[in-house]
Amino acid sequence: MAKNPPKTRRGYREDMSEMPDWLKKKKCPNRDHYLAGPRIMPKNLTGKEKLADIIDNAFLAYNSARLKEGCQLFVEKMLEPDVTIGMSFSGALTPAGLGCSSMVPLIKAGYVDWLVATGAILYHDLHFALNYPVHVGSFKMDDTELRDNDIVRVYDVLLGYSDCLMATDEILREILVQPEFQKEMGTAELHYLIGKYAAEWERKAGLKDVSVLAAAYRAGVPCYTSSPGDSTIGMNVAGVELRGNKLRINPSIDVNETTAYVLAAKRGGGKSGVVLWGGGSPKNFMLQTEPQIQEVLRIKEYGQDYFLQVTDARPDTGGLSGATPSEAVSWGKVDPDRLPDAVVCYTDTTIAMPLLTHYALAKHPKRKLRRLYDQRGEMMKALTKEYFAHNKVKMVDGSDPVLD
Repeated sequence: MAKNPPKTRRGYREDMSEMPDWLKKKKCPNRDHYLAGPRIMPKNLTGKEKLADIIDNAFLAYNSARLKEGCQLFVEKMLEPDVTIGMSFSGALTPAGLGCSSMVPLIKAGYVDWLVATGAILYHDLHFALNYPVHVGSFKMDDTELRDNDIVRVYDVLLGYSDCLMATDEILREILVQPEFQKEMGTAELHYLIGKYAAEWERKAGLKDVSVLAAAYRAGVPCYTSSPGDSTIGMNVAGVELRGNKLRINPSIDVNETTAYVLAAKRGGGKSGVVLWGGGSPKNFMLQTEPQIQEVLRIKEYGQDYFLQVTDARPDTGGLSGATPSEAVSWGKVDPDRLPDAVVCYTDTTIAMPLLTHYALAKHPKRKLRRLYDQRGEMMKALTKEYFAHNKVKMVDGSDPVLD
């Protein structure tokens, strides 16, 4: 019979009686602190587990653990009644079905109070409201062949060029020339008005909860886009302007309204948190609310209370998409005292978003809708009043501000 192999340091248990004298005498004052985490020894999966339990019990290391931490941060802290939650969305999420599967349920459950998305996400959302089909395809297809067959490709998603894209454009142009659009506005108002039409298109098509814009319209969730001209919605706005349409998008309205939400959350005794799906311009637009308060308006503030990002971008390239919450502290975007409540998970949004949505719905009751869209005017008055209270400035025309 083979002899038992000699015990190595790694082979000893925590029972000090089994450790050699030299190891007992070794000074490790913080050893218990570092080894205070749960032991990694999950139960065998059987196929009968609930998804939320798998996340809690089997996502134990690397980015699965970061996703678990993000889910738990979202449910246990960010969904508290006094937290105002902003979400940013980048990437072609609605063509991939994330609008139907996740974004709409998040809005309906009151888990998102205001959002910033690329214009493309909100444009492609209209296909679903109009009941124009979007199909599963393949990234291996011949794109010249697709072009010859009137099909466009978003990686492995296929859309008809004439009967989906151009048909959506035609209907969009018809509504953009309606009387309610003939003025200057921000993108929240633009998307709210379009969302009203989207809700009616859903109803007429016999569909339910397929459109992000329709869901946001019904829930009073303001939808912003940080680059209004960088999407087919913006392209159609520009197209009808050539015909004399009076619609004008004013980005300053968006900057001030989104800033007002964050300030109102803090001044009301609550907290503000952000969930960032991907990076890009929507991420920056959401996070710049705090520098707008502190740097531009010169109002004393400390940064976001909660920060959760899912991204596949690296931080070492210097791009905003991969910038970490600790870097955001240097800009005043994140409260340095709240960094323990900041999680970054490096994975694909199309993987993480359905998991977090399911986890939240399974673990937390729906929240009362905050309906920030309906409160824009009052919050803007409060922002303006505090701005003038903190700064010795007058109106551009030289007059003193008159604030109710």
